Amino acid sequence: MNSNYLQLFLATCATGVISGQELPAKDTKQPNIIFIMVDDMGYGDLGFLFQNERSRINLRSEPWTRTPNLDIMAVQGVQLPNQYCAAPVSAPSRASFMTGRHQGHANVRDNQFDKSIDNNHTIATVLKAAGYSTAAFGKWGLQGQDKVEPDWPAHPLNRGFDYYLGYMRHGDGHEHYPKEGVYRGKKEVYENRNNIAENLDKCYTADLWTAAAKRWIIEQKQEQKSGKPFFIFLGYDTPHAVIELPTQAYPEGGGLKGGLQWLGQPGHMINTASGTVDSWIHPDYADATYDNDKDSSTPEVAWPDVYKRYATSTRRIDCAVGDLIQLLKDINIDKNTLIVFTSDNGPSKESYLKEDYEPDFFNGFGPFDGIKRDVLEGGVRVSALAYWPGHFHAGRVVKTPSSSYDWLPTFAQLAGVPAPAIADGVSLVPSLTGSGEQRESFVYVEYFEGGKTPEYDEFVPDHRGKKRNQMQMIRLQNLTGLRYNINSHEDNFEIFDVIKDPQQANNLAGNPGMEQVQQQMKDKVLQSRRPNASAKRPYDDELVPAVPTVKTTEGVEWKAYKGDFLWVPDVTTLTPTETGTTDRPNITVNNNADIKTLFFTGYIKIPEDGEYTFFLNTDRGAFLRIHDAALIDSDFGYEGGAEREGAIKLKAGLHPFRLYYTTKSGKKPLLDFQWSGPGISKQLVPVSAFNRDTKI
Repeated sequence: MNSNYLQLFLATCATGVISGQELPAKDTKQPNIIFIMVDDMGYGDLGFLFQNERSRINLRSEPWTRTPNLDIMAVQGVQLPNQYCAAPVSAPSRASFMTGRHQGHANVRDNQFDKSIDNNHTIATVLKAAGYSTAAFGKWGLQGQDKVEPDWPAHPLNRGFDYYLGYMRHGDGHEHYPKEGVYRGKKEVYENRNNIAENLDKCYTADLWTAAAKRWIIEQKQEQKSGKPFFIFLGYDTPHAVIELPTQAYPEGGGLKGGLQWLGQPGHMINTASGTVDSWIHPDYADATYDNDKDSSTPEVAWPDVYKRYATSTRRIDCAVGDLIQLLKDINIDKNTLIVFTSDNGPSKESYLKEDYEPDFFNGFGPFDGIKRDVLEGGVRVSALAYWPGHFHAGRVVKTPSSSYDWLPTFAQLAGVPAPAIADGVSLVPSLTGSGEQRESFVYVEYFEGGKTPEYDEFVPDHRGKKRNQMQMIRLQNLTGLRYNINSHEDNFEIFDVIKDPQQANNLAGNPGMEQVQQQMKDKVLQSRRPNASAKRPYDDELVPAVPTVKTTEGVEWKAYKGDFLWVPDVTTLTPTETGTTDRPNITVNNNADIKTLFFTGYIKIPEDGEYTFFLNTDRGAFLRIHDAALIDSDFGYEGGAEREGAIKLKAGLHPFRLYYTTKSGKKPLLDFQWSGPGISKQLVPVSAFNRDTKI
C-alpha cells in the first residue's frame, strides 16, 4: 500500500463530499467525543458496579475502594455493564478499538506488542474525514518496529490524529515517571515526533496526560470559533504495571482554573510536578485496615502497601474524570461533548514491585471468574460508561451485549457519516438514546497465552489453574461459548448463561437441546474470522460450513444509495434510494448518475468442498464478505483498476455474501467479480452460482 495514502486520503476529505444519515439527537450538531481507556482496571474495580456493594455489606475481611466521580457519571449517564473488550490484553484490545475490527480480523493479535496497526481506516481517520480535530494522549503501543523512531509507520500522526502526546512504546507504559524511571528506568514521551521526556521532571503520567488533554481542549475552544468538533483518545497507562504513587494530592477545584494544569515550563510542565516522586497515598487508604485472618476477635491490620497504591491509582483516574467534566462545564461545551469511559481488559495480578498485587484483594474481577489474559468473563467483561448531558437519559442501563469495536460505527453515526464497510461493529446509538432498533453486536474473542488462570478461592474449582493456551469466546444473546486449551475445532465449547450464571459455574453444554447451540457456535466462529499467519490457530484450515438448507431462487438482491462517499460505506445506517433483484452483481442495475453506491446480497452456491479464490476489480472501491468473514478489501489505499483477491476454504452448499461497491463522479463504472476453485479456472462467477432468499 502507498505509504502516503493516508495523507492523500485526509487531504481529499477536506474537499470531498461526505454523505451520511441524520444524527439521532434533536440538535444535529456533531458532538465532541472524549474516549477514555484505562489500563487493566477490572469490572469490579468500579464503585457503582461492585465496590459500593462491598462497602454496604461492610465485611471487614473484604476491603473496598471508591470511584465517586465515575459513580456520578454512571448515575447521570448510560451504563453498559455487558460491554466486552476485544481481547484480554492491551495491544490487541486497543488495536481492535482503533480499527473497529474484532480479533478474527484485526492484524494485531495475541501478545503482539508494538506491532503496527495496518494502514487502513481507524476511528481517527473516520472522524477526521467527518470534520473533527483529533488528538491522542497517553499509551499507544501500536506504532510498529520496522523504522527508526520517531518515524514509526503507525505513529498516531500516520493513523488519523492531528496531535499526539504520550508513550509510543508499549513497554514504556510500565513506568509512570518517565524522566526519573523510578522502577523501570527512564522512558520517552513524544509530543508529535519529538521526545520531550527530559522536560518532564516529577511528572506522574496519569496527571501528565490529563493536564495535556485539558490544555488541548481549551485550545480547541479558543482557536476554533467555527465550532469544529474534536475527538480525543485518552489512553491511561495506569493502574497497570508498576503501581506508582503521585507526588501529591489532586489539586482542588477542577476544570478551567482548578485541578490539573499544564504549565509548559521545562522541569515544571504540570502543576503536580513538585514534591516527592512516588509518595502520596490517598487519605481514604493511608490508614486503612482490614480483618486479614477473618477473625473479628483479633485486631485488624493495615492494608499491604501495594493495595494502598492500587486504590490510590484508580482514585487518581477517578479524580481526572471529574476534572475533565468540570472543564467541559466551565467552557460551556458539556452539553455537546460525549465522554466514554472503559478499560482495555480485566484486572492484572502484576505490580513490578517487590510486593505482588493480587486482584482478589479487592475482587477487581467483580462477580466473574478470570483476570487479564483470560477469556472468562473476568478477563474480557469491562463495562463502559457513556455520558452526554441532555442527549442520553440519566441512569439508563443497556442490558444488551456489545464490544469495544462497536464504538467506531457509533461515533461515525453521531458524526453524521456511515462507518466503513470493513468495520465489524454496530452502532450503539439506539441503545444509548433509547430510540430506534439496536442491531445485535457480535461479541467474539480469540487469543493465545501460556500459563493458567489463578487459583483464587473466589473462583469456582473448574476455573482455578485452568490451562489457557489457545482460547476462544463467543457470546450469542445470553449464552457465552468458551474454549480453553483448544487442540482442534472438534473441541466443544463450554456454554454458560451469563445472565443467570455470571460466574460461569454451570456448564450447559451437556444439557438436552444444547447440541444445536454447540454447532451454531462452532459454525459461527469459522464464518466470522480470517486466519492470520502471525497468530496461527488450530482451526485455521477448517472448511467454512454452508448455511442450512433454505428456500432460494436464482439471482441476488441489490440496493442503491445516492451521494459520494470517501470510503466504501457500511450501508446499514443508510436509506436506499432504489432496490431490486438481478441475476448477478453488476453495475447495469444503476442508470442514475446520482447513485454512487450499490449493495448486493444473496448466496453463492459452492459446488464442492475446497479452497476458492475470489477476485474483485472496480473503478473506485468495493468490499466483500462471505458470511461475516472479511474476504476482499478494495477500499482504503485501493487504486481503481487494480485487482484484489481473497482465498477461503468452503464446504459445498450455500454461503451468504455481502458485496459493497462505490464509484465516484467522473469515473467510468467498473465491477468485475470472478472466482476460481476446484475444477474451476479463473472466470466470472456464473449466474448459476447466485441465489437469493425466496420471498414468502
